[in-house]
Amino acid sequence: MTQFRVAALYKFTPLVADKALQDKLLTACRDQDVYGTLLIASEGINGTLAGAPDAIEAVLKVIRSLPGCADIEHKDSFADEQPFLRMKVRLKKEIVTLGVPGVDPQKAVGSYVAPEDWNDLISAPDVVTIDTRNDYEVRIGQFKGAVNPETTSFREFPDWFRKFRETRPNARIAMYCTGGIRCEKSTAFALTEGLDEVYHLKGGILKYLETVPEEDSLWEGDCFVFDRRVAVRHGLELGDYTTCHACREPLGPEDLKSPLFIAGVSCPHCHDARSEEQRQRYAERQRQEARAAERGERHVGAVLESDAPDD
Repeated sequence: MTQFRVAALYKFTPLVADKALQDKLLTACRDQDVYGTLLIASEGINGTLAGAPDAIEAVLKVIRSLPGCADIEHKDSFADEQPFLRMKVRLKKEIVTLGVPGVDPQKAVGSYVAPEDWNDLISAPDVVTIDTRNDYEVRIGQFKGAVNPETTSFREFPDWFRKFRETRPNARIAMYCTGGIRCEKSTAFALTEGLDEVYHLKGGILKYLETVPEEDSLWEGDCFVFDRRVAVRHGLELGDYTTCHACREPLGPEDLKSPLFIAGVSCPHCHDARSEEQRQRYAERQRQEARAAERGERHVGAVLESDAPDD
């Protein structure tokens, strides 16, 4: 069975993020039959790509040729099926949207902590561990004892953090996210807010799950990923989650047993928030997906595929 290489990457570096660069990257990916999402902005590049191992390497070679990207890091995992439906390259104001002017990870960020040193840090009694991800991601897994800001968008994080800091003014702060990019922004923001000491997990949860043995781990649950795999666990193995086509919430085995779950139409998290007209529209989309599957085709509009985490 052919395995797809999934490469998650980001780099904060000054770029001329224009249509010429957008077209260059899109062409490189399409030429190699690589799918996924890349976000480009004047502050850098962010995204996840999937394709044949050699194809991913060819696209990475193009990305490394960009200014400041020669040493770009990427985190690899593998999937038995192509986890993306299409290839997108998007021009953005920020490659991860915090929405606070003047926050620049290229100038100053928190102290990086290697995965093998993370447990000792977050176990210290004077350290508060903060999950910088959104609530639907946190719901299926997080580090033991971590604070959940309960945000629906990364743009909400600054206001939440300012209020939270008032309750723990003397605590040492440790932050983490999926792959590291949101922590680059959040720790840079924390420094502009006057903190002298703030830490973040180098490589994010993905690197931790790849590096730290499960028997030594302080991670509880699965890690949400922004593609059709939905979630991964220790060793970056595939988790037991799927996605609601209506609201994109991750659904575990118990969610699928709920009477409010209707494949392609609704789930316990969105059933009461959808109108009958919406449910009928989702049901028609589900029928189209089923017909496409019978023909051995992919129905591109069938899944509300998540983009790279720009919010």
